[in-house]
Amino acid sequence: MDIWLLILIVGVLTFLIRFSFIALVGRVGLPEHLQRALRFVPAAVLAALIMPELIYRNGVFSPIRLAAGTVAILVAWRTKNAIFTMTAGMIVLWVLQGMTGV
Repeated sequence: MDIWLLILIVGVLTFLIRFSFIALVGRVGLPEHLQRALRFVPAAVLAALIMPELIYRNGVFSPIRLAAGTVAILVAWRTKNAIFTMTAGMIVLWVLQGMTGV
């Protein structure tokens, strides 16, 4: 029973911390420099989630994934289209994996 109480308390605290930002930002204006800085948070989080998987796979350097990711980045930069980006990245990944037998 103690573990369930602990899970409940941590869940409520996590919710309140996250909700406080949503509730307060609407009522209290943030300084302009902070608003500009917060604009980059989604891109930074996405990069932090994706880059380790592109460079290392199961603790081993993966040049195939890095090449596919680089192509996807270039396609995203040029086209600004998520479907083209994912398609190009996956095609390059599959072709390179097929060529190397990985």
